[in-house]
Amino acid sequence: MGWMLALAFGATAALIAVPLVIRHLVDGPVRQREPGAIPALGALVLAFGVTEALLVFFRRWMQTASALGMETAIRHDLYRHLQRLPVAFHDQWPSGQLLSRATSDLAVLRRFLSFGLIFGIVNTTTYIAVIVLLLRLHWPLGLAVAVSAVPIIVVSKRVFSQYLTAARRMQDLQGELATLVESAAQGIRVIKAFGRHQHIGRQFAANARDLHDTAMAKTRVLASCWSKLDLIPNLTLGLMLAVGAIEVAGGRLTVGGLVAFVALQTALLWPVQSIGWIIANGQEAMTAADRVYEVLDVRPAITDRRTARAVDPATVRGRVRFERVGFAYPSAGSSPRSAVLSEVSLDIAPGETVAIVGATGSGKTSLVSLLPRTHDPTTGRVTIDDRDIRDYTLDSLRSIVGVAFEEPTLFSMSVRENLALGCHGTSHSALAEAIDIAQAGFVYDLPQGLDTRIGEQGHSLSGGQRQRLALARAVLGRPRVLVLDDPLSALDVHTEALVETALAAALRDTTAIIVVHRPSTIALAGRVALLMDGTITAVGTHSHLMATIPAYRAVLSATVGTEEAR
Repeated sequence: MGWMLALAFGATAALIAVPLVIRHLVDGPVRQREPGAIPALGALVLAFGVTEALLVFFRRWMQTASALGMETAIRHDLYRHLQRLPVAFHDQWPSGQLLSRATSDLAVLRRFLSFGLIFGIVNTTTYIAVIVLLLRLHWPLGLAVAVSAVPIIVVSKRVFSQYLTAARRMQDLQGELATLVESAAQGIRVIKAFGRHQHIGRQFAANARDLHDTAMAKTRVLASCWSKLDLIPNLTLGLMLAVGAIEVAGGRLTVGGLVAFVALQTALLWPVQSIGWIIANGQEAMTAADRVYEVLDVRPAITDRRTARAVDPATVRGRVRFERVGFAYPSAGSSPRSAVLSEVSLDIAPGETVAIVGATGSGKTSLVSLLPRTHDPTTGRVTIDDRDIRDYTLDSLRSIVGVAFEEPTLFSMSVRENLALGCHGTSHSALAEAIDIAQAGFVYDLPQGLDTRIGEQGHSLSGGQRQRLALARAVLGRPRVLVLDDPLSALDVHTEALVETALAAALRDTTAIIVVHRPSTIALAGRVALLMDGTITAVGTHSHLMATIPAYRAVLSATVGTEEAR
């Protein structure tokens, strides 16, 4: 910043020096008819002009490079912060709003740092310096020019509040429009299936029109400001030229002095005219900064404790305990939080596979999401090897806990890259083994095999294929604890049987918790835990629970009925 300001002030000094040299040229060689001195003064004017051009070039280059570097650093910090924020935050915030903050808002900040801030400092300094020189050249005229700043300040103050409101609304509307476009792109199959493209199109058109009208209102405010800021200095310039000519005729000002005065006053046109642009740029940067800090000011709810320590996966046995665990999702506004889990206790031995069974809404997914610390329990604790999982660093905890969600999430990258998200530095043999366990051999038949790029969310694949890839990703690297949230729901009976056989062998040394919606998947588990209304009410083998727990039979009967209805 110091170097940029030095270059900017140097360029301004060179600009201001030119009218002063012209004053000596007119009052000296030209007036006294001494042409011999003209080439030297002309060369001096040229030197100042070249100096100004070079200084402006280097200043622009430095400030653009610096602003781009700052934009990159802020975007990196924002993205890293978003990764640290809990799932609950992302559930509540529209993705389009986050996208607009990470792209367009940061671009607005970069433009202000690149030009608005520097121009604001330099133009203010230039204005003050020129006014001082004008007062020295002819103080009555200089004072009149200085007084003309009063209407400029009044106009700028009126614009400030109007433009700030419009700028904030426009940036919010851009985020809403981005959210609508993204949701329409992701839900294009549903839109086409129901023939609702015209309805969604009307929603988009209404939002786009709202954005257009807001942008036009903002433009009208700025255009009104610019026209007044153009008018005031030009009227002042014309008045000073007329009065200056009278002063020259009366001998109170030299011709060279008048030329220098007008030239210096002309140098004020850009600083005055740029006030509107600087105000607009600065206010957009203010609203952009507010929107970015709305995200950055959110404190991550799930972080490493100061006492947290990393763990070597090879030393983990995999004993999992839920000790009187209670959990409630964060409340919206002032409404009270309703408990999803209450007094859940469950002990799982190393290498054991336990199935979690319960009706829809009983809290099964919420329970297993506590193990990788997607959420933290409200009460009680979860331990691995008798150690609270909050005493493990997040990175090391998630290196020993593998997860496959009911709704598989795949990214717009190659199959190999999607699978490798489950384990860093994976060998080809480990990939092949995970693919075999998940019965995902179809990947070898894709156009480029494992290097085939799949579409966003994996929609170029079937539901069963996506689920098998997500399962392969979860078992890759053989985590010590494996959480499977109904990972086989999209598979046909034949493929499910093959996957279960391979999984049974793979889970022999892995502690596994499987959320079960299909009775056939229970065969993978040695024990079953029945979860009802957020509490585990029974634990035992499948046959024991079928014989002794009516509620268990009822849940499985309801599940079988649902499967048959499909």
